[in-house]
Amino acid sequence: MTLSRRKALSISGLTLAGLSLGAVRPGRAAVRPQEQEDWPDRLVERPLREGFPAPLPLNADGSAPEHPESSAGPITDPVLWRTPGRETPQIEFDYRRMAIRVDTRGLARLAGTLRFEDLEPLPQVSHTFLLQCGAPNPRGIVKWTGVRFSDFADMLGLVPGAHYCRFVGSDRFYADEPLTTLRRPQVMLAWLMNDEPIAPRHGAPLRLIVPFRYGNRSVKAITEMIFSTPGPRMPPLPA
Repeated sequence: MTLSRRKALSISGLTLAGLSLGAVRPGRAAVRPQEQEDWPDRLVERPLREGFPAPLPLNADGSAPEHPESSAGPITDPVLWRTPGRETPQIEFDYRRMAIRVDTRGLARLAGTLRFEDLEPLPQVSHTFLLQCGAPNPRGIVKWTGVRFSDFADMLGLVPGAHYCRFVGSDRFYADEPLTTLRRPQVMLAWLMNDEPIAPRHGAPLRLIVPFRYGNRSVKAITEMIFSTPGPRMPPLPA
C-alpha cells in the first residue's frame, strides 16, 4: 500500500502526540514488560505482611476497653490523609460552625444540614479509648467527648429499615457501617479530644469514633452522612 506524503505526516503527528500525552499524563505509570512476565498465571503462595494487622485489644463481648482519663494523651504520627502530600484539607474547623450534609433518603424524619446546635440538646458523653491502627504501633489513648451515635440516629427519627450509613471525610475517604454497629453504646460523634476542640489534623470539626475497630474506621472531618438500605423490608413469611 502506498501512502501519500500528507497522509504519512498526519499519521506521524498523531503518533507523536499520543506518545507525548502518554508521557505526561498524571497517574498513568507504564507497565514494564518484566512486571507483566513476573505476575503468576495461577494462584501461588506469597509472604504475609509481617505484624499486620495488629490484634485489637478488645473485651470478651467485642467492646473496647475503657481507660482512665489520667492515661489520655496525644496521638502519635503519622496522621494519614488521602490527599497529595498527606495535607489536612482546608474546611471549617470550628465545631460551633459545622455544616455537615445529612442525607437520609426518606428513611428518617429529618434531613439537611447538621449544625452544632442540633447536637447540643443530646446527652453529652466522654470516653477514653485506645486509638489503634492496623500497624503494630498504637496511635494513643484519647479522651473523646461528644454524643452517642444512637442518640443522634434517634434524633433524626430513622426508620427500622435504614441499614447503613456512609461517612465521608473532607479528603473524600469514606467508610460504610451498619446501623447495628453504629448503635452500639461506645460509638460516638466527637468534637472534643482530651477536653479541647479536635485539632484539624486529627479530624475537626466532627469525627466518628468506633473504638472497637481500627482507627481508619473512625472517619476524620466528616462532611457527609448518607443513610441507605439494601432494599425494602421483606414481608413476613406465611405461617
